[in-house]
Amino acid sequence: MSRLPILAGNWKMNKTPAEATELASAFASSLGRLTEADVVLCPPFVSLPAVQAAIRGTRLGLGAQDMHWEKSGAFTGEVSAPMLAGWCTHVIIGHSERRQYFGETDETVNKKVKAALAHNLTPIICVGELLAEYEAGQTNAVVTRQIRGAYAGLIADEAARTVIAYEPVWAIGTGKAATGAGANAVIGLAIRGVVADLFGSTVADSIRIQYGGSVTLANIAEFMAQPDIDGALVGGASLKPADFQAIVEAAIKAKS
Repeated sequence: MSRLPILAGNWKMNKTPAEATELASAFASSLGRLTEADVVLCPPFVSLPAVQAAIRGTRLGLGAQDMHWEKSGAFTGEVSAPMLAGWCTHVIIGHSERRQYFGETDETVNKKVKAALAHNLTPIICVGELLAEYEAGQTNAVVTRQIRGAYAGLIADEAARTVIAYEPVWAIGTGKAATGAGANAVIGLAIRGVVADLFGSTVADSIRIQYGGSVTLANIAEFMAQPDIDGALVGGASLKPADFQAIVEAAIKAKS
C-alpha cells in the first residue's frame, strides 16, 4: 500500500515567537506547496499562534509537542487538547524526553492518545528503547509493550488516525542513528506487526510510521528507502531551513 510520507520537525524548547515566525515563514516559502509529502512543524506552545499565522494558506501542518489528557482542571502549566484544537493538526505524544524528564508512562501516553483523537488531533506516538535495553537485546519487547500500551482500548478506526514515530533513545541527539535496515526490522515486527495483531492488516498497512533519532541529509534516503518507514521526526535539523528543506526533498525523492 502506498503511504504519503510525513516529515515532522520537532523544535523542542527552541525559538521565541518572533524567531519561530521567521523560521516558519521560510518553510512556508520553500515547502508550503508540496503535495508529495505532509510536512508538520512542531514549535513550543507559546509559538503556536505565530507559526499558524506564518503558514496560513499553505499545506504545512502544525503540531504541539505534548498535551494533558484532561480537558481542564487544576494542572498548572499544562495544556489540554481543546486548547490545542483551534491551532494544531497534530500533537507529539510520549516523546522519550517526556518519558525521561517528566515521568511519562505507557498509561499516560494512552490517555493522551485518546484525548487527542477525541478532539480531532492526529497523535504522533513516540516509542523507542534505551541504550541499555538495546544492548541487552530487548528492543522488540520494549517497543511492543509501548505500542500495546499506547493503543489500549482503541478501536481500528481510531488507530488508523494515528502516526507512530520509532525513536531509539540512544540515537536522539547523539549523532548515532540506527541503520535503515535495523530500524525497518523493528518497525516491521514490533510496530506494524503489533498493530496488525491489534487492529488487522488493513490498519497496519495504512498507518504511517516515522523514524526519528539523529536524522540528517546524509542518512534520510537510507531510511526512506525502507518499505516500512514512511517519514521522519526530525529534531535539530528542523531548526535550519536549508537542512530541513533538503531532508524533505530527499525523502520525497527516495520514496518516489
